Amino acid sequence: MRSTIAFLLVGIYVGSGLAEDWPQFLGPRRDNTSRENVVPWKGDPKVAWRVPVGEGHSSPVVAGDYVFLHDKVANQNLERVTAFRAADGKAVASIERPRGAFESPFGIGPRSTPTVVGDMVYAVGVTGRFLGLRLAESGTDKSAKFEEKFNHDLLQQFQAKNLTFGVSASPLVEGELVIVPVGGLGAGLVAFRRDTGELAWKSLDDPASYASPVVFGEGANRQIVALTQKGLVGVSPRDGSIYWQYPFQDKLNESSTTPIRVGDILLASSVTLGSVALKLTERDGRPAVEEVWRKPELTCYFSTPVAVGNDHVYMVTGVIGLQPSITLRCVEVATGKTLWSKTRIGKYHAALIRTANDLLLMLDDTGHLTLIQPDPREYRVVARSKVCRETWAHPALAGGRLYLRDDRELICLDLAP
Repeated sequence: MRSTIAFLLVGIYVGSGLAEDWPQFLGPRRDNTSRENVVPWKGDPKVAWRVPVGEGHSSPVVAGDYVFLHDKVANQNLERVTAFRAADGKAVASIERPRGAFESPFGIGPRSTPTVVGDMVYAVGVTGRFLGLRLAESGTDKSAKFEEKFNHDLLQQFQAKNLTFGVSASPLVEGELVIVPVGGLGAGLVAFRRDTGELAWKSLDDPASYASPVVFGEGANRQIVALTQKGLVGVSPRDGSIYWQYPFQDKLNESSTTPIRVGDILLASSVTLGSVALKLTERDGRPAVEEVWRKPELTCYFSTPVAVGNDHVYMVTGVIGLQPSITLRCVEVATGKTLWSKTRIGKYHAALIRTANDLLLMLDDTGHLTLIQPDPREYRVVARSKVCRETWAHPALAGGRLYLRDDRELICLDLAP
């Protein structure tokens, strides 16, 4: 089984890029980057398959032979995790679990994206139901089923309040731990043993935001970085001890963008404060940060920026108002200066992926897929197609195919040349 599902599968080549899995939110490195090439398509991309799915903003993830999706069962307070065959979209395993009542003006399905490691799938529902599932294959026909290894009600267990739009952060696997933002007193971040679900450590008093944590660095300088309701924080993966904290509290408590690292710069954004760049440094032999710049005009709803090289970052910013609209910007990392901007690329959201051949795939919330040639001088489109209905979910790029979901379907596009 572990040869079929892997965390960072490598093997076949796509063009001159290396194919790899997309096993978690924002890809294998949780930074919107892929090691696969994508070339401009002619006409519209070929649809390899499409299957109906339930409601949700949770993104598809790809590991080995399978695509995993978290959605809501229609007309019931049940959430569902399903494994589909990547080859043809056939559902091979599914598990449903009850959840608490939840209402929201922007949909009532799961937001958090599952994380797959080995034969384990970790999924968090919109009301904080945290599942550890093992996908077990059986028989020569490769039939499969989910086995529940653990099931936690995070909000009840750690006495935390749900967010206005529901639990949204995606679980982060670090070594033998799986870390989830919870937001309870003394349990802002909580780490569990990923094989048993036993509590390993808990840290922080910060309420959770909608943003997902990341991890980077080596040895004693390795750190988990999270954007909470109070601000940015770096903690030790070993025990959750706090290295540093930086106040960055969104006025609406709606911070949703995942922090990204660009060289020695950490970039974070919110919908009312704009963006901040922090230099990653050390103090007394421990990780630390220093402010480089703050730009109030770089307001991000929930699209995570992506870097192209160490000099430029591409980000989707938005303005709160009666007529929601988002803008794609090319920003200079060193200064935060906007080099160019393209307005009205969508309403609230557009997801970005940087390919191995340094192109940008952008899926906006109107269902248009755009391939962009990054250029600090101007906005350059090299291909564009309407590929789905409205969507807020991030697509997954794996094996020359793009997996995406809208409010009705999971869709597989063949982008191989």
